[in-house]
Formats: sequence, C-alpha cells, structure tokens
Amino acid sequence: MPFRVPSPRQLLPVALTAAAALTWALLPAPARSEVLYTLETQCSFKEGAAQVCTVEATEQDGATLYRHTIGDRVVLIRIEAEPSRMSLWNPSNNLWTYLTSAGALLSSNTVCFNGMDLCVVNPNYLNSLVEEKPALYEGRDLVRVRFGIDGRVDLSCFDNACAEVN
Repeated sequence: MPFRVPSPRQLLPVALTAAAALTWALLPAPARSEVLYTLETQCSFKEGAAQVCTVEATEQDGATLYRHTIGDRVVLIRIEAEPSRMSLWNPSNNLWTYLTSAGALLSSNTVCFNGMDLCVVNPNYLNSLVEEKPALYEGRDLVRVRFGIDGRVDLSCFDNACAEVN
C-alpha cells in the first residue's frame, strides 16, 4: 500500500496534542515537590470574566509554586519566603520574572497579581497568611504589595492607606 500524505484536517489533532505536550514539557517541573493542596476555583485574566480554574500548590526547593490551570492555559506563580519575592513563569523565554505587584481582598478571598493580570479566588492561600500573622491582618480587608526590580517588597499597605500610595 503506498504512503499517503495526511491532510491538514487529519494532522490538526496530532499538532494540537504535540503543542500541548511541548507546553507541558517547557513548564518547570515540580522537582522534589510536595503537593500542599489542590483547589477548584475561579480565575480571571486582565479584568476579564471569571473562569473555572484549578490551583495546585506545591512546596518546591524552599518556595511555594502555584499552578493555575484555566482550560488549556497554565500560569505559574512562585512565592519565595526568604527574602519575600513573587515571580511569574514566562514561557516565551523559559524564565521566572519578578512580579511588580500583588494584592488581596480578604473579604472575597481574591488575590491579584500584576494589577489585575491574573486574579484568583484562593481562600487557602489567604487563610494561611492570616493564620501566620493574625494580629497583622485583624480587622483588615485590603492588602497590597509592590515589588522592586529585584523582586523584593518595596511597599505594602492596608485598606485606606493603599489609596494614599497609589
């Protein structure tokens, strides 16, 4: 039987599968990681409509990695404790890039990164912050943080004070 060249329509499922496999291969693998929790929740991009997403939090090499899966899109946020830094995985150059800002509205359990580039409802993360420092967060609702070019916290504010520093 002679070899027949597949049509573009026949190759599309193969190409999509290969693209998905390549995307997963380029994401940083959770080496020696421990899954802390998996959360089915809501996420949004660039102030868009909320979408169903899954957040998987893992402990990896002294940092916490948050894998946000929204449909076929994956967004990774890494939070390092010492010194406190937050980074976003950039798949175009396969590097972590420091975030410029993060904010949380405790009353809605919503965390946003780089303004409203990525927002996620994540009570697990916010509850852990409040549990770590209850006196700091008692009676507060809005928390914002700005990061310097080295990824370290340059400024943090709470509630009404955030309006003064914008």
